[in-house]
Amino acid sequence: MAKIAAARPAGGAGDSPLVRQWRRWWRRWWRRWWSSAAGFGLGATCAAALSILLLMPRAPGFTEQIVASHIRALQPGHLEDVVSTDQHTVKPWFDGRIDFAPPVKDLVADRFPLKGGRLDYVGGRPVAALVYQRDKHLIDLYVWPEAGNAGEPAETTQRQGYNVVHWNEGGMSLWAVSDLELRQLHEFVEDWRRSP
Repeated sequence: MAKIAAARPAGGAGDSPLVRQWRRWWRRWWRRWWSSAAGFGLGATCAAALSILLLMPRAPGFTEQIVASHIRALQPGHLEDVVSTDQHTVKPWFDGRIDFAPPVKDLVADRFPLKGGRLDYVGGRPVAALVYQRDKHLIDLYVWPEAGNAGEPAETTQRQGYNVVHWNEGGMSLWAVSDLELRQLHEFVEDWRRSP
């Protein structure tokens, strides 16, 4: 029996020419259909994944949240919860409102007078926002406790036309945001870090 199977030519040579032609046609049709279906399926899957990535709203990054908070604060009546140029009035105002005591510094001698402060909510937590001014430009300084390397240089970025400077000091994370030109915002940061 094995000799008969081995002697028989592969591909059904004993079949009629019509059956062989039909089988060739069927194999070609099946390969074309399968490759088209597989290609279409792959393309549809890629298109669906791309549309999900492009159309899904992205959660804003932390810097974007800081800038959005600053922009909201610039709306009339939202800038300060406590209006005072005295650091000894602003700092105690936060007592009982947040679970930490933000460092409040008087920089009037450095031409960055304190205007007041407010509570804000950034990155899923309440933060202190201290408001300083340089000429007609407002500077929001966001402060909250966070472990970090105090000696590292400040990081600088820009979003929506606002300059942002971030640094860590004294167990606090500090973010200064303003439309002030970057050089002057760095002056503010240097004066703030130097001030006792």
